[in-house]
Amino acid sequence: MSTTWIVVLGAGLGTLVLKGLAPAVLGGRALPPRLVGAMALLAPTLLAALIVTNTFATGRDLVLDPRAAGLGAALVAVLLRAPVLVVIFVAAATAAGLRALA
Repeated sequence: MSTTWIVVLGAGLGTLVLKGLAPAVLGGRALPPRLVGAMALLAPTLLAALIVTNTFATGRDLVLDPRAAGLGAALVAVLLRAPVLVVIFVAAATAAGLRALA
């Protein structure tokens, strides 16, 4: 088994243990407000990091390609308050169009 799989399995096991222990440790008490605020920001932050990593990186290299243009087009659509499906379509069409030209 490779080191990568050991890390993945360890992270998964750690997540299961934390999720299982939280109700037992808290015993029905509410989390402190600072912790609730931090947890509310965790998912959007991780999603943003995933988007940036998948858009601007190929392996260990920083790249600017049609994916970045698609993300830019999506940003413009969001700023124009387009519906989510329109934003996705605009991003995909922009990236696909630029890849077809290349």
